[in-house]
Amino acid sequence: MLEHTTADLDFAAWVRPGDRVLWGQAAAEPLPLVAALLEQRHRIGGRFQVFLGIPAAGGKLAAEHADCIDFVGYCGSGTNRALAAAGKLDILPCHYSQFPDLLTTGSLASDVLLLQVAPPDEQGRYSLGLAHEYLVPIIDSARTVIAEVNRQAPWTHGERFLTDEDFDVVVHTDRPLPEIAHPAPGSVERAIAAHVSGLIEDGATLQAGLGAIPEAILERLGDRRDLGMHSGAIGDAVVRLMTCGALTNARKTRDRGITVAGLALGGRVTHEFIHRNPAIQFRSTRYTHDADVLASIDRFVALNSAVEVDLTGQINAEQAAGSYVGAVGGAIDFLRGAARSRGGLPIVALPSTAGRHSRIVSRLSGPVSTSRADAGLIVTEHGIADLRGQPISERIRRMIAIAEPRHRDTLERTAKEVNP
Repeated sequence: MLEHTTADLDFAAWVRPGDRVLWGQAAAEPLPLVAALLEQRHRIGGRFQVFLGIPAAGGKLAAEHADCIDFVGYCGSGTNRALAAAGKLDILPCHYSQFPDLLTTGSLASDVLLLQVAPPDEQGRYSLGLAHEYLVPIIDSARTVIAEVNRQAPWTHGERFLTDEDFDVVVHTDRPLPEIAHPAPGSVERAIAAHVSGLIEDGATLQAGLGAIPEAILERLGDRRDLGMHSGAIGDAVVRLMTCGALTNARKTRDRGITVAGLALGGRVTHEFIHRNPAIQFRSTRYTHDADVLASIDRFVALNSAVEVDLTGQINAEQAAGSYVGAVGGAIDFLRGAARSRGGLPIVALPSTAGRHSRIVSRLSGPVSTSRADAGLIVTEHGIADLRGQPISERIRRMIAIAEPRHRDTLERTAKEVNP
C-alpha cells in the first residue's frame, strides 16, 4: 500500500486507456480523488469509462469531461441529468440487484475502484462508512483500489471491513461530508402519506425509496411500534424513527434488532447517528436486494414512487417530458420481495398531476420500468388502487378513481385504447 496526497497522486500510473473506473455514490463519493482524476484525465493517454451512481452534492462532473471519458450511469439524479441531456451519459436500464455481477464479472466489470473510507478502529479495521452496496464485491475483483481515508467519515458496522492489504493507494483527508437534503413534503405529499400510513401496521418492516413522498410517509409513522427497516438507502427520516422509539426492529423475522441498509443518504444527524452504532448494519446489494432475503421478511412494505402509471398498472419511473430523471433502480426488486412476503405490501405512490398534466395516463410517455404484472397498490392524494389480482377492466376503474378529478373524463374516453 502506497500513501500519497491528492497533489502527488498520478492517476496515469493506475488508470489505463480502456479501463472502467467506479466510485461510491452520493456522500460516499471520494470527492478529492474524483476531482484529481478529472483534472488529470488527459494524462491517461486514451479514452476510459466511468460508471456513475447518484452524484454527490458539490461534485465536479460536467459534459466537458466527456472529451476523453465515456460515462455510463443508472440514474438521472443531479449532475447526471445534465450529462444525459447533453448526450454524454449512456443510461444503464438494469435492476439494482444485477449490479454486483455486472460490475465485477459482467459487461461493466470495473478495473479501478475509488473509495472513501473511515479511519481504522482499534483493531486496524477500516470501515466503508456510508456505503456498502455494490462496492463490496468490486473490492475483490478490481485490479486497483485507491482509498480516501477521510477523518470525518463515520465508522459504521457492516458485512465487510478493510485492512491495509485491501488498498493499493491511500490518500488521507479531513473534510466534512456533503449533506443530502430531501425536499420538504407539501400538501399533496402529506395527503398521499396519510393514505399510505394507514396501511402500515405495528411490527411491519419497511423499505423506502428516494424522494419527498417516501420521506413524508416515514414522517407519519412516529406513533407506530416496533417497525423494522431493510432498505437500499436510509436517511434522516429513518434516524428520527429510531430516535423516537418507533423503529426498533424488534419484530423482524430476519436481522432482528438491526436496521439493514446499503447506503446512507442524509445530513449531519444521520452521519452522527450511524457512527459506531451497532443497531445499523450496512450490507452489500447481493443481500439488501436479494429476492429470497426479502421474501423471508414478514410484513415487508416496499415504498416507492414513479413518474407516471398507466391505467393497467404499468409504471414509468425513469423519464419525464423526454428527459431522463429517475432510474429502474431497486423498485422491482423490492416490489417483488414485498409481493412474496407474508403480509407484505408492494406500494408505489405518486401525485396525481404534474402541473396541468395527469400522471395517471392511458399510455406511458416513457419506458415501462415496472410491468403491470408486478403492480401492487398505487396511491395518489385521491386514494388507493389495489391492483393485485385484478383484471384490466377493474384496474382501469380503480386507477381512474385515484386520478385528479378534472382528468377523469378524458381517461374514461381514452380507456378503450388499453381495453378495447
